[in-house]
Amino acid sequence: MTTDPRVLDWLLDSDPALRWQVERDLAGAPDEVWQRTRARVLVEGFGARLLSHQDPDGQWAGGAFFPAGFFDSEEMQQPGQPWIATTWSLKDLREWGVDAAALGDTAERLAANSRWEYNDLPYWGGEVDICINSYTLASGAWLGVAVAPLARWFVEHRLADGGWNCEAEEGHSVRSSFHSTLNAVRGLLAYEKLTGDTTARDARHGGEEYLLERRLLYRLSTGEPVGEFVSRFVAPTRHRYSALTALDHFRDVALHEGRAPDARMADAVAVVRDARRPDGTWLQGAPLPGRTWFDVDAGEGEPSKWLTLTGTRVLDRWDAATA
Repeated sequence: MTTDPRVLDWLLDSDPALRWQVERDLAGAPDEVWQRTRARVLVEGFGARLLSHQDPDGQWAGGAFFPAGFFDSEEMQQPGQPWIATTWSLKDLREWGVDAAALGDTAERLAANSRWEYNDLPYWGGEVDICINSYTLASGAWLGVAVAPLARWFVEHRLADGGWNCEAEEGHSVRSSFHSTLNAVRGLLAYEKLTGDTTARDARHGGEEYLLERRLLYRLSTGEPVGEFVSRFVAPTRHRYSALTALDHFRDVALHEGRAPDARMADAVAVVRDARRPDGTWLQGAPLPGRTWFDVDAGEGEPSKWLTLTGTRVLDRWDAATA
């Protein structure tokens, strides 16, 4: 469908981190237009604000995945976790479209100064958590780090049922997780797009097939919904799985590989379509608890520009391909 002009105008009146994607994905703007907007992310709005919080040693908030001192603070006893440390900050900057060259020698500073809270492991080597490693893989590729060994780690740690599970590394599960598997395939896709290395493509395809076999929504064993989380949409999504986030990944896959839409995604598309309001927007869900540097979207229950961008481009792609 064509985006309602009123919704499009509302989306275009946004921070450059969001606006350039609206121009590219919904407004059909020429490349030079959205690329010019994308370049502004570095010097104004969300991107510039987040870059201003970077520490001299290359980190954010003094830590790899958690802020410095987190485990000795009262904050550890509160719901959720802080979203301000290095891994989350790099993920945001990359997804907002910041040019990696603008981060200068950040990769080298992190190699020298940042260690994982788990076993004091070096930053670019990753640790044992699937989701953490997926972000590290993508951000490393973005910053030009040689992270091919981490890509191979995903191949070696894929479970027998086709996907991944963060709990498996500690011996707590032998079954894959929707959340972990989606994060893994998103990281692997970003790595492949940034480096051209297809070494882990078969593993990524296997993880995507794990989700497609379950139609992005259901347990394979019973056919019952895997959980209410699949229809709870929130931005930023952080590590959370939802039908919307999964469909946005498969949209990226289709654009990268020229793959036609898989009919097994139809139920998930219906979930996303049903959540769209009559005015063409999606409402913000309950944000994941935890400290942030600043807000980047609407409050709970309000129309969300990030969700509306994602929902609209997902449905536009599906409808155009299946017309």
